[in-house]
Amino acid sequence: MSASLPASSPPASNGSEPVGAGFILKKAVLSALVALGLFSLMVGVRTEAGQSGQLEYWTRFGELASLVGAVFVGSIVVELLRLWLGPRGGLGSFVPASVQSGLSVAGRYLAPALLIFTLLVPVIFYNQRYILDLGILVLTYVMLGWGLNVVVGLAGLLDLGYVAFYAVGAYSYGLLSTTFGLSFWICLPLAGILAAFWGVLLGFPVLRLRGDYLAIVTLAFGEIIRLVLINWQDVTGGPNGISGIPRPSLFGIPLTPGPDGLAAMLGIPFSPTHRIVFLFYLILALALLTNWVTIRLRRLPIGRAWEALREDEVACRALGINITTTKLTAFATGAMFGGFAGAFFATRQGFISPESFTFQESALVLAIVVLGGMGSQLGVALAALAMIGGFELFRSLEVYRMLVFGLAMVLVMIWRPRGIVGHRSPTVFLEKSKSISSDLVKEGHG
Repeated sequence: MSASLPASSPPASNGSEPVGAGFILKKAVLSALVALGLFSLMVGVRTEAGQSGQLEYWTRFGELASLVGAVFVGSIVVELLRLWLGPRGGLGSFVPASVQSGLSVAGRYLAPALLIFTLLVPVIFYNQRYILDLGILVLTYVMLGWGLNVVVGLAGLLDLGYVAFYAVGAYSYGLLSTTFGLSFWICLPLAGILAAFWGVLLGFPVLRLRGDYLAIVTLAFGEIIRLVLINWQDVTGGPNGISGIPRPSLFGIPLTPGPDGLAAMLGIPFSPTHRIVFLFYLILALALLTNWVTIRLRRLPIGRAWEALREDEVACRALGINITTTKLTAFATGAMFGGFAGAFFATRQGFISPESFTFQESALVLAIVVLGGMGSQLGVALAALAMIGGFELFRSLEVYRMLVFGLAMVLVMIWRPRGIVGHRSPTVFLEKSKSISSDLVKEGHG
């Protein structure tokens, strides 16, 4: 008795239908329509105030058509690349293993190389004031990013009002130095302490808030501080701000051309660049201090509590972690670093006003943290360099600078959704699994 063979079944489908030309064209057309709707008023129509006050406008349909066409073609190219790279496992399959290992080794030396280059920037570009000023600006945002990284990256608390602590530090130094004649080195820790105090005040009302509600409250706090600075004219100077803020000295030795200046004491010719170089190394030292303190705190119990709070607040409560203390210390620590940066900003500028502490600053610092990778110190530094330096790199594009820069950020976030150097690995973990008693598991073994 012969058994009949079963009929051959069709091959199992992998669940994904083949993408045809119609689907690609349909997606490209939809992308082009979205671009047309977004750019029609941004690029297609240009408006300016005329000489007599009336609004004048003119059209730029040619440039609008070029942008829409670029989006249409780019969408087709992206879909074709997905079809080509998808079965091959992405770009990683085209890179040899030796090259991948070489890149991983080079990544270990990236941070020390950047630090050495940063230390040599005043030496290499001593006669280029623009480069030195840009470096000071980048380091200032690196410090702000590392401070906000404590709150957002480590503790997982979305703070949209971080510029408030920046303003508290700046106005603390400005008022203390101009009113009581205190030096920068005395006002610097005081600015950090006052900013940390305001961070604790912000932390108490938001202890029970999470997510979007926390973001809204912190945003309101930042706006409240800015409005207080504008309207409390007897103390803050109102919209006119505070001018005549003293410049920093090298532990009491002024960087001036007089006989008591640093140049005269060293017997070298005076140059205005001396003060710029001193400011560069000063903000570099403050940024490195912020980085060192953050790394040390991450390895302490409070740092591990921040990371646990970021992952799951309910689990933290179940483990007996004091959520109140954990949140308040995160807000206070991040605010303290923001206060230090604010004091430096005030002494560098010599003038401060509420216009320097708007929501755009908070959004920029938050974008640096998210783009670099929440919780990553190196990623935040690279993102600050890319964003602040990117603005200057695209300056020649004039009206298209923000458009090109925004497109570049979108592409980076698509390529690296967790940031440039994004990782969420815990600071402390078990190197190997440990067996437990069989009484504690249902399977009967450990």
